[in-house]
Amino acid sequence: MSNFPFLSVLTVAPLVGALVVAFLPRHRPELAKQVAFAWSLLVLVLSVVMWVSFNAGGDRFQFRESYSWIPNWGVSFTFAADGIALVMLMLIAVLVPLVILASWHDADSSKRSVPVYFALLLVLECTMIGVFAAADVFLFYVFFEVMLVPMYFLIGSYGGHQRQYAAVKFFLYSLVGGLFMLAAVIGLWVVGGKTFDWQALSQVDISTGTERWLFLGFFLAFAIKAPFFPFHTWLPDAGGAAPAGAAALLVGVLDKVGTFGILRYCLPLFPEASKWFAPWALALGVIGIVYAALLAVGQNDLKRLVSYTSIAHFGFIGVGIFAFTTQAGTGAVLYMLNHGLATGLLFLVVGMLIARRGSALISDFGGAGKLVPVLAGVLFFAGLASLALPGTAPFISEFLVLIGTFTVNKPVAVIATLGIILAAAYVLWMVQRTTQGTLNPALTEVDGMRRDLNLREKVVVAPLIALIVLLGFFPKPVTDVINPAVQATMDDIGRTDPAPSVGTVQEAAK
Repeated sequence: MSNFPFLSVLTVAPLVGALVVAFLPRHRPELAKQVAFAWSLLVLVLSVVMWVSFNAGGDRFQFRESYSWIPNWGVSFTFAADGIALVMLMLIAVLVPLVILASWHDADSSKRSVPVYFALLLVLECTMIGVFAAADVFLFYVFFEVMLVPMYFLIGSYGGHQRQYAAVKFFLYSLVGGLFMLAAVIGLWVVGGKTFDWQALSQVDISTGTERWLFLGFFLAFAIKAPFFPFHTWLPDAGGAAPAGAAALLVGVLDKVGTFGILRYCLPLFPEASKWFAPWALALGVIGIVYAALLAVGQNDLKRLVSYTSIAHFGFIGVGIFAFTTQAGTGAVLYMLNHGLATGLLFLVVGMLIARRGSALISDFGGAGKLVPVLAGVLFFAGLASLALPGTAPFISEFLVLIGTFTVNKPVAVIATLGIILAAAYVLWMVQRTTQGTLNPALTEVDGMRRDLNLREKVVVAPLIALIVLLGFFPKPVTDVINPAVQATMDDIGRTDPAPSVGTVQEAAK
């Protein structure tokens, strides 16, 4: 199966599915949902086969494909996946069908077309797969920008309060970041011998001044996308206004394009500039951890609260990347996966709670666990996973990030640890104010609050809970895939571990 064109097929398949779903009759919304779900399952099956076919001990980049596109510019449809990209592709393949199931009735009350809503989800899947699979810088940039379009319409057309403001803000922030990257992409093409091929560019020797400017162009785009402090302000608005399913993909996957881009492009292509900018990036990371956590504590809107928690978590990922150790790097990549699972679950469960109550305000709840005990229990579990409780997958990620950072930068690791304490505050307070304590009498008058999780919703949350617990106790199948790619990235920038090998740390974690 190693010769099968997995990446091109995975990229094109959701787009074909989107076209099929979009042209289904508008008066048959159930058919559109069923076709979209079936198509997303096809992508999941192909992704599982690709995962099994990946040789963790083989070449750094596998499943490589290249098709000529614009020969005069040196542009091609080149796809390849290392362990980091493979993990993100699997995250997409798992989340999208669950999001489709969770969003089954999200567009029903909208005046917009239901088939178009699910078609947009599949288009978004196509662009997300493409951006992680691209091994051509120009192709990556194209997917990076096109990805904005389906999410813009999902927020602006199907979102909640202030959806148009949030959609425009999301689009403008990302577009400005993209313009910085476009300038850097053109500059890289000029100094790199008029090619966009990643492997060829990784061998180019760039002068110190030019390298720093090019790094800055890419980094600004990725810092906005991630989002890192102080480029984060679009996320609470977009996450708060987006439908719950779209928000789960926004925070669970789209944001990871920023951190993935730093690992794939900034570090290997601009190693000296990466080391020069590292102290500033670490500072942004620790500020984001503490600042976003403090803001999360004061939120009264459930979806905005979850959005702020994600900004804090991305601070941990940024610290892990720029610590430049294999332990912290592996933890950062693992955090990208585990955050997608845990926060994706949290957003979906919050969406279920909001749909029942008809409000996202925490003050409109209180004691809801007495009416919907199973839903309240899942919310509690998702919150514990988000705060990295031992036994859940995010704990392994934070452990590796902190121990890998502590070996090279103790002050940063100590300050970042404050985020764990603050996470307990905002998560436990959220759970206490929504599902625990005295029952809010107003909830008894809401019909939706008398319906606990149905079978479809249980099917949505069960796989995510299982993966979070499994990876919390046995992360080895994933870390075995991640480690070679992280080690290769550290080699690109000429850094070696001052501490025991990553294998030793993983044994301690287990």
